[in-house]
Amino acid sequence: MAATKKKAVRKAKKGETIRQVAAIPFRLDQRGDIEVMLVTSRTTRRFIVPKGWPMKGKSGRKAATIEAQEEAGVIGKTLKQPAGTYSYWKRLANRFVRVDVIVYLLEVTQELADWQEAKRRQRAWLAPADAAMLIDEPELSTLVRTLKLPQPAQIGPA
Repeated sequence: MAATKKKAVRKAKKGETIRQVAAIPFRLDQRGDIEVMLVTSRTTRRFIVPKGWPMKGKSGRKAATIEAQEEAGVIGKTLKQPAGTYSYWKRLANRFVRVDVIVYLLEVTQELADWQEAKRRQRAWLAPADAAMLIDEPELSTLVRTLKLPQPAQIGPA
């Protein structure tokens, strides 16, 4: 068990809030419509977004970028502002703990054919409405279904 997970479990036992970071990988299809990537969890095989524990010395955005590469095999640009948050109940060995997750959007520029968790996960590109139907966590489902990309900054005259 990673040190950050052990620390999170200790915090949970004391009743403190524990946090994770997540990425919603996205791309635009040929019509310009957004698609999001979901991955299966390792144990229950449910569809989720890549997520993990904060990493010492790394920002939440950077940690979410690393999780997306490890769990979904995607590389890209993670947007600075979080897209939102959601909470879920994480199953531990002998209890459930509530986890608050900060979610970042990751604009995919490269999809790897082979990646760290390729043998343990499946991935799928879906329209946000379809992805939302497959996600069990209600708050994450709503976040994905109502996903809006930030508008590019307006460029003034040269």
